[in-house]
Amino acid sequence: MKLNYFSVLLIVFAIAAKGCAKESSINNPADIKAIEEVSAERAKAFNNGDAEGIAIHFTDTGVLMAPGSPAKIGRNAVREYYQGIFDEFSNSLNSYYEEVRVSGNLAIGQGVAEVISVPHEGGDTLYSTSKYINILERQPNGTWQTTHDIWNDNE
Repeated sequence: MKLNYFSVLLIVFAIAAKGCAKESSINNPADIKAIEEVSAERAKAFNNGDAEGIAIHFTDTGVLMAPGSPAKIGRNAVREYYQGIFDEFSNSLNSYYEEVRVSGNLAIGQGVAEVISVPHEGGDTLYSTSKYINILERQPNGTWQTTHDIWNDNE
């Protein structure tokens, strides 16, 4: 097969364009901002005792790996987990990402969280700090959803 000058240029341009597209999907500031907004929406839902508001940010097969309990798999299991907390406590959460990395359609957010939980039925107020990793995936509509939420306590 003999390639002419135009064909060679077309191949080089296609390879370069693919490389540029790939490069632009690594740590894109717009993606990082969107992922940080998802985290802020989840924190707001937690502070409002809104289990559905948290679960909606998980994929249908999302995995929640909380300390001291088996993994919860799926949006319904995530909703039930948080509803159990909200049925027992009023909560205040301060959380944020210290780092977000994006590569294509996957992202990792590493953060810290501080939680104050006041039992509805009285008793001691609970204080905890933790570190966490969220893995997120870009959905076909361009939004980001959590595939894995993993944390453990600092205490």
